[in-house]
Order: sequence, then structure tokens, then C-alpha cells
Amino acid sequence: MLIAEDLLLLAFDDTEGKPVSGIENLDEAVAGALLLELTLLGKVDITGEADEGKPGRIVLRDPTPVGDAELDGALTALADKEGAKPKDAVARLAQHNPVDRLLSGLADRGVLRRESRKVLRLFPVTRWPAADGRHEEQLRAELHRVLVEGGEPDDRTAAVIALLVATKSVGHAFPTDDAKATRKRAEEVAEGNWGSDAVRKAIDEVTAAVMVVVMAAAVVTTS
Repeated sequence: MLIAEDLLLLAFDDTEGKPVSGIENLDEAVAGALLLELTLLGKVDITGEADEGKPGRIVLRDPTPVGDAELDGALTALADKEGAKPKDAVARLAQHNPVDRLLSGLADRGVLRRESRKVLRLFPVTRWPAADGRHEEQLRAELHRVLVEGGEPDDRTAAVIALLVATKSVGHAFPTDDAKATRKRAEEVAEGNWGSDAVRKAIDEVTAAVMVVVMAAAVVTTS
């Protein structure tokens, strides 16, 4: 399961099959998740002071396909964005509507159900209720261990939490009895010292880029 797919499972209501109230700009969040996963896999990196050119730019470290259609498509798209700022790479990936493809993939694998109908017999809509909730249950149990019980996250869980913080979705995607404490713990994880320096650098750069792109999208939507 991709980090981007984990985000979608958290973002969509299991019964209604649509995004939980308060969660928006999912294409940008998912695009960031794809970029982040590629960095964690060592395929893409953010340049540092020791690299040629300007620091803080996208660079391909290994163009070899991963074997996942969505990640490989993102890797190909990023090949044209070498030297770009992370926020521009996130915006580029978001333009390709990754949410719909990932939802379809989850439905094809039996994790979600695809339910298409027309509203007022005119407007087609598709809902994605849960079909097999086992992975999401494990994911939420791990988030509970980290965010509620105070456990230490692995790199993948920390990445999911950091993206939820960047999109201001913690309370919407993972409601608890003490939303304030959960949000504070999520911010601690997002800013924490877990993982290697390279992992921390990648997550910091990508989540900052997601935050910029999401804010820009929100401005466009409300203007």
C-alpha cells in the first residue's frame, strides 16, 4: 500500500464513500505523498549544499522503475522537473489527477467499492465506501499507538502524519477524544528527530512544498 493510498483511506468516510468534512485539496496532498515515497525509496532527492546547482531542488538519483504504475508515472513526470523546486514538482504531479486513479486502483483490489449514480438524475457522482477495512484498521491502530499512546513512529508512519499536519487534516482524518492533544503530538512527530538525517530532510522539504501548494490552491478556490 502506498503512502498516498493510506492518506486516501484516512480521508474518505468508510460508509459515505466521500471525503470527510474539512478535508480538501486531496490531489495536492496525494501528489506530495507520491513525491515523498519516491524520496524515501531513493529514487528522487532534494539537493543539498554538496550537490551541484542550487540547493533545495528536485534531482533524480535512480530513474529505474519501481514496479508500481502510479509511482513510475510520477517518476517519469519528475524527470522533466529536475532542478525544479519541490512545490513546483508537487503542483506538476497534482495536475494529473492522481486521486481518481488511486481510488480506482483501491477498488480494483477490493479495498474500496466503486458506486456510481446520478444526483437528481442528471449529475454523475462516484462514491468509494470501504469494502475491506483490514489495512485501514491496522493503519489507524498504528496512528493511535503514535498519536495517542505516544509511541515512536517508523519512517512511513511519520510521513503520513507529517502530510496530515501539512494539510491541516489531523483532526478530520483521525478524530480522537482529545483533538488538541492529538494535533500537538502530530506536530511533534512532524517536527521530530526520528529517522535518518536524509529522511528528515526529505520529509521536511516535501511537506513544506505540499503546504505551499495547498495554500495556493485554497486561495484560487476562494477567489
